[in-house]
Amino acid sequence: MARLIDTVGPCTLGPRRIPGGAFGSLARAIAYQQLAGPAARAIHARFALLYGGRPTAAAVLATPDEHLRSVGLSAAKTASIKDLAAKVLDGTVRLRNVSALSDHEVVARLSTVRGIGRWTAEMFLIFDLMRPDVWPVDDLGVRKGWAIAHGHRNELPMPKELEMLGDPCRPHRSVAAWYCWRAVSLTGGEW
Repeated sequence: MARLIDTVGPCTLGPRRIPGGAFGSLARAIAYQQLAGPAARAIHARFALLYGGRPTAAAVLATPDEHLRSVGLSAAKTASIKDLAAKVLDGTVRLRNVSALSDHEVVARLSTVRGIGRWTAEMFLIFDLMRPDVWPVDDLGVRKGWAIAHGHRNELPMPKELEMLGDPCRPHRSVAAWYCWRAVSLTGGEW
């Protein structure tokens, strides 16, 4: 890890500011799931444009599914974003003051939304709430990056194993994850 840190330099992990606040950020996360960067950016940009760049739960819930599908969202992603909007509006998922919750509470709350699981909640914790000690062991990039940084190019650690391997990085595992992602990007994703 020390060699990787020397190669990459200081961590530049910083908050991302997505128009629409926490709701806008989570809708973006759903839109981006399982898509390559350029395609995800294009679809999300068209989605955001429907709302003048600032989607709200009320506006999304009032939007016919066909309009959401017309910007490139799949039926599943449309259903997920609508479920997020409905749960925000009915109070099931309260996003106001979400930063006051523990990491575990944030994951539990967000995981009640269709299409939002542990991984999406962890990315929200790292990039939106700037939580310093999130260790996304199910993230393929973190697993690959850890293997690269530790000279195990032919063997990815399993999530349970990686959980323990990350313990020495406490309370800065979000930074360790960032360096793992950089390790993958340095190799062009090849390892």
